[in-house]
Amino acid sequence: MTEALKTELVNFSELTGEAGSARRAELARHVATLFALTSDRCSDEQVDIYDSVLLRLVDMVESEVRRYVAEQMSSLRRGPEETIRRLADDDIEVAEPILVRSTVLRDTDLIKIAEKRGNAHLFAMAQREVLTESLTDVLVEKGDLKVKRKVASNDGASLSNAAINALISDATSDATLQLSLSERADLAENHISNLISVASEEVRKKLNAAGRGKDAERLDEAADIAAQRMSNQYWLGRYDFETARSRVLMLAKRGMVNEAALRRFASEDRFAEVVATFAWLVRCGVEEVSHWMVRPDPEPFVILAKASGFSSITISSLLSIGPWRHRLTPESRSDAMSLFERMTIAEAKRKMAHWNLNVLH
Repeated sequence: MTEALKTELVNFSELTGEAGSARRAELARHVATLFALTSDRCSDEQVDIYDSVLLRLVDMVESEVRRYVAEQMSSLRRGPEETIRRLADDDIEVAEPILVRSTVLRDTDLIKIAEKRGNAHLFAMAQREVLTESLTDVLVEKGDLKVKRKVASNDGASLSNAAINALISDATSDATLQLSLSERADLAENHISNLISVASEEVRKKLNAAGRGKDAERLDEAADIAAQRMSNQYWLGRYDFETARSRVLMLAKRGMVNEAALRRFASEDRFAEVVATFAWLVRCGVEEVSHWMVRPDPEPFVILAKASGFSSITISSLLSIGPWRHRLTPESRSDAMSLFERMTIAEAKRKMAHWNLNVLH
């Protein structure tokens, strides 16, 4: 049955020789178009048949036709995997739409291509909607400045600590890269500090001397954005605490505000609701609590949480959500939990008794 269907789809015996060139191109386009139109309704066996046919056809046609096939395959949710891998590893004129858009390609496929291909292929990958840490590590390590700029400006790119540090290092002499990094929402506090430090006066002088005055001005812009990100208000300004407070008050009237509700909001990363719930449970103002839960130093929050009798499971979850997901390093998060676990409730209450609340902002 499989062989019969293959024969019905394409008769390869008619495609040999120079005379079959136009016919090969026509068939490749038609088969690719047909599959693109019917892919959602094809069985796994039918997808495999298309794959075997297209794989043979793309090896028999010119790059213009292969590009057409790649365009047809690039946006499909399921497709002929071998053919797509073959097209992704083709010349960039063919591979680009696959590398930019195809979700059929696995991370291992992309990394394998990235490790052996040049910057054109890397730049195409850097435009993907989602980039994993493993892939961005390769792109940052192997890519030129254009690739690195694209990775840094891609909100869907997950960056490892090593990749961020490498980009910040490269940003020392590139205002565009500095600006892209300063606008990312996933930089930890130490990364932001490092980013500010690279926008040095020496770099400005070099850029001005080279006639790149506009780039020199952008260094100031990048530094300003990074500095603003280090302020509490930058982080808190993105949340609607008033609406969250109203929701929590409604739940409180029904007796549904407790530590379990706090953990549920935390598991959903609903930071505004977490702040409002915590504020209600400890009988503090929402604004005051929001400042405790955004600080790069979480010690005041930890002391208050311990004095209020919260569990370590709850506090561990709160230290990993909202702004703290980006502002706290793994080490500072670990130190905060160590402090919470070794402190007694009595000790925490004694510390609170000596607080001047004005220093908590």
